[in-house]
Amino acid sequence: MRKWKKKQTAVSALAVQTRAAELPFSAVQQYVPLNAGELRLYRQLREAVPMIDAALDKLVRLIGKFHVECGDRAVQDRLNTFLHTVPVGAGSSGIFSFITAYLDQLLTYGNAVGEAVVQNGELKALYNAALSDVELRVKSPLEIEVRRRCAGGSEAVRYPELVFHTALNPAPGSAKGTSVLQGLSFVSDILVQIFHTIGVNWERVGNVRFAVTCRPGEEDRAFAAEHAQQMAQEWSRAMRPNSRSDFVAVGDVEIKAIGADNQILNSEVPVRQMLEQIVAKLGVPPFLLGISWSSTERMSSQQSDILTSELEAYRRLLNPVIDKICALWMRLDGNSMPFDIVWNDVTLQDKTEMANASLTNAQAELVQVQTEKLRREL
Repeated sequence: MRKWKKKQTAVSALAVQTRAAELPFSAVQQYVPLNAGELRLYRQLREAVPMIDAALDKLVRLIGKFHVECGDRAVQDRLNTFLHTVPVGAGSSGIFSFITAYLDQLLTYGNAVGEAVVQNGELKALYNAALSDVELRVKSPLEIEVRRRCAGGSEAVRYPELVFHTALNPAPGSAKGTSVLQGLSFVSDILVQIFHTIGVNWERVGNVRFAVTCRPGEEDRAFAAEHAQQMAQEWSRAMRPNSRSDFVAVGDVEIKAIGADNQILNSEVPVRQMLEQIVAKLGVPPFLLGISWSSTERMSSQQSDILTSELEAYRRLLNPVIDKICALWMRLDGNSMPFDIVWNDVTLQDKTEMANASLTNAQAELVQVQTEKLRREL
């Protein structure tokens, strides 16, 4: 009698168990919103508040440079030469131009999209895509699809392996990144209102308006309208630009500057409070932005460590993109050897203080060695 063996079932792929159930309209659930209004808001925040734009530029510049190391020196030199000379977009060249624009887009909008351009089996150029030209869709809980906007909707890109996407601090269960400018719209609105009010006040100071009040006597009341009209004409003639004339009036006439009795509010305290919120959000020391809030303008070691950790976090976000570009160049070049991305050290502290600290440590170590030597001799 033949014994039937139980057929072994194939091990199925793991699936995310905590994802929400599918909706009847799957396209709505898979769509990652990149609202044009939100993108325009963040762009206008940088235009309206120069400190925000300067802080983001400082973060991008402070990210530093890197080079790639691998086992074969010849391959390493050719790869680094490619990274320094690769065309980027229409008018730039070098991997650092691509990374600078990529990080700037990532910090401003929370998402960044780039593309590697391959032609005739060679990596020819890099391209920073505008977020208004692409659409992001969740293909699976662990994969996102970049689509190209076209007339009537969007279509999937033909070679998705050549497209890079990075999201900054996405919320759990979401593929949409979070801009570092999120939460600054309210603060920036107050700051812009204060600056606008200051501008209006100074405009009025430079273009003074006058109130001319005439109080006619008992015998002049019958001709009050004529006197008022004549006085208005003479006053207008006297106040014409590029003309000099005297204004002569008879009777009880009072001339006052409109708004002269009002007191201009002190804007130093509210402006500083709003700027403190912006500085706290962006994490850039105030003196790097031209603000002197303390007696010293040097960066403390604590501020340096915090800013260094911020820059290292952004470097970790950029490493996968750089790794994909280098790995693609390696494959197209016919190599498969491992490589390492080596960033330059972030040096934010004073060189003199660092040298003095190193000297003090060396002197302390020398004293310790001499003390141990004397103990052994005794």
